[in-house]
Amino acid sequence: MGRRDKANYYLDLAEVVSQRCTCIRRHYGAVIVKNDEVISTGYVGAPRGRKNCSDLGECIRSKMKIPRGERYELCRSVHAEANAIISASRDKMIGSSLYLVGIEVENGTYIENSCCCSMCKRLVINAGIEKVFVRDTKDIFREIPVREWVEEDESLTGSFGY
Repeated sequence: MGRRDKANYYLDLAEVVSQRCTCIRRHYGAVIVKNDEVISTGYVGAPRGRKNCSDLGECIRSKMKIPRGERYELCRSVHAEANAIISASRDKMIGSSLYLVGIEVENGTYIENSCCCSMCKRLVINAGIEKVFVRDTKDIFREIPVREWVEEDESLTGSFGY
């Protein structure tokens, strides 16, 4: 058996982190890495002390039939990327990479065309993170230079989803 490449190694860690999620629709895990050192991890869950959707047994966004990538202000949870960012100091994140994995709860498959939402993109940009790696399959991933999110600002066009 060959040695796992570094990107998939960190994506595997993010996938394990996603197992702590309390969202009943999608499990996301995020790992921030700099100089081959894990800086921080995060998963989807309600703010500390609040009830999680998994405790309540329902998702308001599902109930309202809100499409993926829209109206995140209604979500009870803090996203995986946001939780990883707020758990790390900015000086450690400057020039780092974020590894992101999303799993559909319903069938256990990787989330198709997964990416950070527009709110998390803004957090990633301001945190000083340089690259985002997103898992598409167990071995295939995309590497996104965060600079692209600065140059291709979707908030100027009002586009929704991802």
